[in-house]
Amino acid sequence: MESTLLSVAYLGAGVLFILSLGGLSTQESAQRGNRYGIIGMIIALAATLLHEEIGSYVGSANGAMAATIGVGSVIGFILAQRVKMTEMPELVAILHSFVGLAAVLVGFSSFLAPIETLEGSAHTIHSIEIYIDIVIGALTFTGSVVAWVKLRGKLFGKWISGKALILPGRHLLNIGMLVAMLAIAVPVVGSATPDAMAFGVSAQLWLVVSAVIAGVLGIHLVLSIGGADMPVVVSLLNSYSGWTASAAGFMLSNNLLIITGALVGSSGAILSYIMCKAMNRSIWNVVFGNFGAAASTGPATQVDGEMVEIETDDLVQELKDAKEVIIVPGYGMAVAQAQRSVDTFTRLLKKSGKNVRFAIHPVAGRLPGHMNVLLAEAGVSYDIVLEMDEINDDFPETDVVLVIGANDIVNPSAQTDPNSPIAGMPVLEAWKATRTVVFKRGRGKGYAGVVNPLFYDDNTRMFFGDALASMDKLNAQLNQ
Repeated sequence: MESTLLSVAYLGAGVLFILSLGGLSTQESAQRGNRYGIIGMIIALAATLLHEEIGSYVGSANGAMAATIGVGSVIGFILAQRVKMTEMPELVAILHSFVGLAAVLVGFSSFLAPIETLEGSAHTIHSIEIYIDIVIGALTFTGSVVAWVKLRGKLFGKWISGKALILPGRHLLNIGMLVAMLAIAVPVVGSATPDAMAFGVSAQLWLVVSAVIAGVLGIHLVLSIGGADMPVVVSLLNSYSGWTASAAGFMLSNNLLIITGALVGSSGAILSYIMCKAMNRSIWNVVFGNFGAAASTGPATQVDGEMVEIETDDLVQELKDAKEVIIVPGYGMAVAQAQRSVDTFTRLLKKSGKNVRFAIHPVAGRLPGHMNVLLAEAGVSYDIVLEMDEINDDFPETDVVLVIGANDIVNPSAQTDPNSPIAGMPVLEAWKATRTVVFKRGRGKGYAGVVNPLFYDDNTRMFFGDALASMDKLNAQLNQ
């Protein structure tokens, strides 16, 4: 493919990627946005593979490359078909790690075996591009792997806690690693060749050391983030993967990588900022691994009382008497795959004249928009799915609130307990309703490991069991 056609193809792909982001801005147009993105990626990949500089695929290393791409595509297709919605956050996190690892490998390849020999300022600029690409890529790789492990909840068969790991002097540790990477950049960028010596060490070894430090920083940043805040972490890692792809584009003089990486990086950063603002957090706390992990001034408030259960018949009667019903979905609904039963339940209530709406917290689930996707998949009407700011003031006028598999996003200690790990986080004020019913598997704490006083409140009733089985019980009785 000639350079002019390649540029046109890349331009078309870039436009489609922009349209894809625009489509993903609303639930109604999300499917169309996905299609734009798929078409754009097919065009970009085809244009690259048909470039005249690649040459023949027969009897050369290009053939092995094409075969590798084919195998990877098949694996990706199979994994995407098999993945459950509950596993989507882990999949996204591990895909981010692949982007980071690829950037590191391409960066080292460009440093050790450059395509062309550069001198003077051009060489310096190219070395800076390589260094940035490798550092951000290494941080993205290790941080995403840790996020994958925390989201998965287990490693090698052992359960992994979602709690934040708070090390003494963690801020000084982060600053020290940042300073070290900046210092190492000097001998790497200033080296004429990979074998050039600086302070008795070759430039390529300095680059390896810097990549290791960046990897350790990525591990520490994500480990120090609490489980309740993982949706923001996933969004931030998405931004990192975009910036490392953009840096690789500058390094390889590839306009499409630059554009695509910048789109992903900027959109991920904006999403992270929006989520932080909705969570009453600072974006800098996220960047430096202190999100949701502020030092407390004393022990968290202890909760007195007992959880009071409610039987199916009693709950059905309360629902029949209610006029206003709000459903708060959480990760427990996703785990139980109960979204379709919830949709059936909603239709039954609406059929009997009830006003049923959904309240979505910005970090419900473990991925930005996780609950919205689940409900859309089940066919729930978009117009009754409301964000926290749109519906939070309506809880005092609500007869029954059903909290399905959610915990931290309805925890009143965020407002009342300054020593709570989630202190200051805006939450859905479900406790203000006439009756709050919590669907829960057992009596344990949520993913963030924080006790929820809502479960012990006088107007709260616990409906224990698997969310899907519980919803099916209610549907069977409501349908009689």
